Amino acid sequence: MIVIDARGLEPPRPFELVMEALCTLQPGDGVRLILEREPHPLFRVLERNGYRYSVRPGAAGSFEIDITAA
Repeated sequence: MIVIDARGLEPPRPFELVMEALCTLQPGDGVRLILEREPHPLFRVLERNGYRYSVRPGAAGSFEIDITAA
């Protein structure tokens, strides 16, 4: 699992980091993105490109988004 802690980064940097990480995924791998907000534009891109994701509350009001290939 690739972990990207993007708390404190300004858009579009978290989006860019996730897209770069997705390009390197091997079968069975995933990406965990940690942010202070839910990245709704990213969700739309993931859905259009066949990725699955789940969102859960993280520490100190953050969100943890786990992304895997569908």
